[in-house]
Amino acid sequence: MKKRTIIAISLLLLLTTITSQQTIIITKLKLKQINIENNILVAEHELKKLLAPLYEKNLIFLSYVEIERILMQNSFIESFEIKKKYPDTLQIRIFEKKPIAILVERKKKYLLSDKIDLIDFQILKINENLPIVFGKQKEFKILYSNLKNIEFPFDMISKYILFDSGRWDLVTKNKKIIKLPNKRYNKSLKNYLNNNNKRSFKNYKVFDYRIKDQLILK
Repeated sequence: MKKRTIIAISLLLLLTTITSQQTIIITKLKLKQINIENNILVAEHELKKLLAPLYEKNLIFLSYVEIERILMQNSFIESFEIKKKYPDTLQIRIFEKKPIAILVERKKKYLLSDKIDLIDFQILKINENLPIVFGKQKEFKILYSNLKNIEFPFDMISKYILFDSGRWDLVTKNKKIIKLPNKRYNKSLKNYLNNNNKRSFKNYKVFDYRIKDQLILK
């Protein structure tokens, strides 16, 4: 009986010691360092400022959702990957949205991603080569999709202008204006691409396709 009691007490002491050690280890796993990589357009210090509330939190219990809620406040971020490096480091790999145009809508500027998501406007070097869209996000998304479908060269365009009637003018980098009809303008765009480089069309600055099955040159 005495032998059993001694064994029971010994086991209790052993388990208590293990549990205490585990508790000590877990409490030591607090976030001390955040490493950011693969960011090009978003400044590292901006991201670390957003993530500041995570410091000193337990790395084990830090969730993807919690990090996502913070990072997605920056509209440049499309997605990210995280890796926990114990005991105290969080590694974050950033995947940014790709700006393809500057949208001017109701006197406010945005950057547009290649998925036509809105990005908070920032003055960046990349902006110097981006075309400007004077119009609405929803309407431009339709136009952009149609241009992609016919493999229209986007680097040719400097401005996209939407009119109240719902139709678009495209202004090229060499100052030519393509006036599109309201609907079924893919045929007009293909015609422009076929004729643009012909010598007989070189001196014309306006390609007006607004009247069905007609091209007016000016």
